Amino acid sequence: MAACSFCSKEIGKGTDYIFAKKDGSVFHFCSSKCRNNQLGLKRVGKKADWVKRKKPESETKRAKKKASPEKK
Repeated sequence: MAACSFCSKEIGKGTDYIFAKKDGSVFHFCSSKCRNNQLGLKRVGKKADWVKRKKPESETKRAKKKASPEKK
């Protein structure tokens, strides 16, 4: 299974839009909304408000609690 190049959502087999550039790079999109935002409107997925990306472990509240020392 591939992930969407714009919103990084998992895409089921046979349900994605595929765009291949002349240089050989391939983009997979889950919807026409993602395709139009990246190719037509030149937007970046991580800056779009409606995109829900998974945060890295270092940015989550759980990781911050483990890193801070406990007060006694």
